[in-house]
Amino acid sequence: MQKRLVNRRLHACSKAMSGLLIGLILMLFSAHASAKSSLLARYIGEVPAGTLVQGAEAYGPIREDLPVAPILKAGQTIGWAFITSDFVGTTGYSGKPIHVLVAIGTDAVLKGVRLVKHSEPIVLIGIPQARVEKLTAGYKGLDLAAEAKAGGSGHDLNIISGATVTIMVIDDSIVRSGLRVARALGLGGLAPKVAAAGPHFEVNPDAPGAQDWLTLSSDGSVRRLSLDVGQINQAFAQLKDPRANERPAQGEPDRVFIDMHVALVSIPAIGKALLGPREFANLVSWLKDGEQAIVVMGRGSYSFKGSGYVRGGLFDRIQLIQGDTSVRFRDRDHRRLGDILVPGAPQSFKEIGLFKIPASSGFDPTKPWRMQLLVQRDVGAIERVYTTFDVHYQTPAGYLRQIAAASPATEAAEVAQDNEAERAAKTALWQRIWRDRAFEITVLAVMLLVLTAAFFFQTTLTRSAELTFWFRTSFLTLTLVFIGWYANAQLSIVNLMALFSSMQTGFTWETFLLDPLVFILWFSVAASLVLWGRGAYCGWLCPFGALQELTNHIARYFKVPQWELPWGLNERLWAVKYMLFLGLLGVSLASIDQAERLAEVEPFKTAIVLKFDRSWPFVLYAVVLLAIGLFVERFYCRYLCPLGAALAIPARMRTFDWLKRYRACGDPCKVCASDCMVQAINPIGEISPNECLNCMNCQVLYQSKTRCPVVIKKLKRRGLLAAVAEEPTERWLNRALRKLKTKESSNV
Repeated sequence: MQKRLVNRRLHACSKAMSGLLIGLILMLFSAHASAKSSLLARYIGEVPAGTLVQGAEAYGPIREDLPVAPILKAGQTIGWAFITSDFVGTTGYSGKPIHVLVAIGTDAVLKGVRLVKHSEPIVLIGIPQARVEKLTAGYKGLDLAAEAKAGGSGHDLNIISGATVTIMVIDDSIVRSGLRVARALGLGGLAPKVAAAGPHFEVNPDAPGAQDWLTLSSDGSVRRLSLDVGQINQAFAQLKDPRANERPAQGEPDRVFIDMHVALVSIPAIGKALLGPREFANLVSWLKDGEQAIVVMGRGSYSFKGSGYVRGGLFDRIQLIQGDTSVRFRDRDHRRLGDILVPGAPQSFKEIGLFKIPASSGFDPTKPWRMQLLVQRDVGAIERVYTTFDVHYQTPAGYLRQIAAASPATEAAEVAQDNEAERAAKTALWQRIWRDRAFEITVLAVMLLVLTAAFFFQTTLTRSAELTFWFRTSFLTLTLVFIGWYANAQLSIVNLMALFSSMQTGFTWETFLLDPLVFILWFSVAASLVLWGRGAYCGWLCPFGALQELTNHIARYFKVPQWELPWGLNERLWAVKYMLFLGLLGVSLASIDQAERLAEVEPFKTAIVLKFDRSWPFVLYAVVLLAIGLFVERFYCRYLCPLGAALAIPARMRTFDWLKRYRACGDPCKVCASDCMVQAINPIGEISPNECLNCMNCQVLYQSKTRCPVVIKKLKRRGLLAAVAEEPTERWLNRALRKLKTKESSNV
C-alpha cells in the first residue's frame, strides 16, 4: 500500500515537472513574440560596452529600423554596435555562421571588434582560440571610409595558416557589414547607395562577338593578370611583416609566377567563342535562372585553385567582388574545362575552370566587378603571410543594350531584393548542405523506417528472444558507427538550449536546417515522444547510449560482475539528471555560451564527435563513465544525462501505451523487473515511462514460454507443456520469485 502511495506521488511529481517544462516553453514563445529578430539582441548582453570600446558606459536600445545599438558615454552616442551576421552572410568552413560584434565610430572607423560565436574546427587542428580572437580584435582602427574608396581592399589581409577560409570570412564580413552600417547611418561622409543616374543596361543575348583570342583580349571580353617572380617578391617586401621578404620566390625575376585570364562566359557571344557551341550548350543547361558563370584560365608556378577545395570544398585563393558583395566558389559551383576553343588561344594553360555565380549573390553582369587572387608565402612551420591582386572586369558595351530607366517603385523593389538576396543565400546554403549529405540522409531515413516498423510490429519481433537480441545489437552498432562516429549526428542538450535561445532572439528555420541529420533526428524525437516516450531515441538512436550498452555486453561476455543498485537508491539517483537539465536550462536563459560550457557534463562531444581525440581531462571523464557502465548498465543514461531528463519530462503525456503487461506483473512475478537493464520497473510491476528505454526485453519475457509464469500457466492449462518440462520450470520460477521477494525485503 505504501509503495502504491509512493508511486502515485511520483506520478504527480512527473506531471508537475511536465507542467513546469510546458510553462517554460510558453514563456519562451511569449518572449519570442516581443523580441528583436536580430542576433545583436542575443549577443550584446554578453560583451559589456566598456569591454568593446574603451571608456564606453552602456548600450542604448536597439533601433527598430536597423539592428544596431548606440554606444553611450556620459549619455552621448560615441559609436554604434552591430553583429556582422545581421547584415551579410558569414558562413565559415564549418558551414555555420561566424558572429562578430563590431563597434563603429561616427567617423566610420572601427572602435572595437570582438569574435563572439563560431563553430569553426580551428581548435581541433592546433590553432589556439586566443590567436583567432586576437586577429579579429586587430581590425580595431580600420577606416571604412578609406575601404569604400579602395573597394574593400585598402588594408593588409592577415591570415592564420590552417584557418584561411575562417579568416577570409571574418575579414570579408567585417568590411562589408561595416560599409553597410556606415552608409545606412551616414558615418564618415558615407551615404546610402542610390540608383545610378543615366541609362540602364542589360545583357544583349543576340549581340555578335569576336571570333579570335586577340580580339577578345583587346576589347575586354577576356581580362588578364600577369605576375612574374620579381613582382611577387616586391609585393611581399612591401608588407609590414619583415618575415615576408626572408623567403623570396625562387627563379629569375622575369619568370612567370602566374598568368591568369578571366571572362564572363554566361554572356552568349563570349561563351560561344571561348567554349564552342557544344560546351556552351552544356553551360546553359548547368545554369539556372539568374545564375552567371565565369571562366578562369591560368598558367605558371602558382595555382589559382590551390588545394583548399579538396579538403573543405571551398576555393580559398580566388573570390569575385562587386561593390559590397563578394562571392566565394565551392566545389559544387565548379567544373573543369579541357580546352579554350577560340582560334589563337594559348595552349599552355595548366588549369581551366568554370565557376557558377549563384543568383542569390545579387551579381549584376552589366556592372564592374573584380576577381581577387590571394597569394600566400610560408614564413614559418605553420605560419603564412598573404597579399592580394585584382583583375578588374567591365562587360564591353557591345554586349549590352539600353533599357528604360527604373521607376521609383522599381528602385524600392531593388532595395527589398537585396534583403531578399541575403535570405535566399541562407536558404541556398542549407539546401546545398542537404544535397551534399544525401547519402547520410537516406541511410538515416531507412534506419528510422526500420525502427518504426519494429515498434509497430514489436509483438511479432519479440516472439524470438534471439532475433530481438541480434536485431537490437545490430541496430545499436549501426547507431554508434554511422550516426555517431561517421555522421556526427549525436543530439545534445546544447541543441535544446539553442532552440530556447532562438525563441528569445528571433527564430529562423535556416539555422536548424544547416545540419540535416540532427534536424531529422529531432523531428523524429518529437514524433516518438507522442507515440512511445523517450525510449525511441535514448534506447535506440543515441550513439553514446549505444556505446554504453555495447561495451556492457562485452563486459558481460567476459563475466564482469554486474551491480544492481537497491531500488530506493536507484529511484533517488534519477533526480540528478533532472536537476542538471533544469540548471542548464536556467543558465542558458542568462548566457547560452556559459550554458554550452557547462554542458560538457555530456561526454558526447568527446566520445562521439571527436572520437576521444581531445585533451586528457575530457577523455578521462568519458572513460570513467564508460568504465562505470561496465558494472552498472547505462549508468550515465540512468542518472546523469540532462538530455534524457528533458525528453523524459513529457514522457507521461504519450498517446499510446505499447508495452503489454499482465495483472500478475509485479505481484507476484518480478521476472521483468529483475531483467530490466535500467531498473525502470518499480516493485509493484509498473514501468516508468520517464526511465524506460524501450529495449523490448520485457516484451520478449511477456511471450516467453520458459520464463513468464502467466504464459507457462496458460500452456500448462492447455496441455501444451510436456510433464517432464513442467516441474523443473515451475521449480525454477518459484525459486526465482522467493529470491526476488527476499532481496526486495532486504532493500526496503
